[in-house]
Amino acid sequence: MLQFHDYVLVVLMLVALYTDIRYHKLPNWLTVSGVAFGLVYHLISGGIDGLIFSGIGFLVATGIFLLLYVFRVLSAGDVKLFAAFGAIAGTEVVLHLMMYSIVFGGVIGIIILLFTRTFLSRMTGGLFALIGSITSKDLSHLEDYKVNRSTRIPFMYAVAPAVFTAYYFLVFA
Repeated sequence: MLQFHDYVLVVLMLVALYTDIRYHKLPNWLTVSGVAFGLVYHLISGGIDGLIFSGIGFLVATGIFLLLYVFRVLSAGDVKLFAAFGAIAGTEVVLHLMMYSIVFGGVIGIIILLFTRTFLSRMTGGLFALIGSITSKDLSHLEDYKVNRSTRIPFMYAVAPAVFTAYYFLVFA
C-alpha cells in the first residue's frame, strides 16, 4: 500500500519532469526541499529509526549517482534529485528507481539512434572516441565526442516511467 511519502515522491518527480523538459534544469529549491521533506517526515513518523532509514537512502542515492556524475554520465541536478528520492523513499525503492531509470534511459537512447538513422555513424564515432581516449590515456577525445557530436536527452524521460514501474512492481505485483 502506498504511503503519504510515496505520493510526495511522485509529485516531486512530476515537477522535476516539467522543469527538466521546459528549462533543462532541476532547480535546487526542488531537490533540497525533497531531501528536507524526506528527512523531517521520517524523523517525525519514525523517530530516530525513521531518520536513519531516510539518511541511509539519501547517502546510498547520493553516493551511487555522484559516481555517475564524476564520469559525466549524469548532471548534478539528477544526483540531487535522486538524493531527494532516497531521503523520501529509502534505500530499497531508490535502488529500484535507479535500475529502472538506467534501463529506460538505454532503451530511449537506442530508439533515438534507430529512428534518427545515424546509428552506425554515431556508434562508430563513439567507438573511435573511446579507443582514442584509452590509447592516449586522455579523456579529451571522449569528452569532445560527448559535447559536440552525441545526442543528449533529459534524464527525466527515463526517470518518469521508472518511478511508475518501480512502484508497480514493489507495491502492486
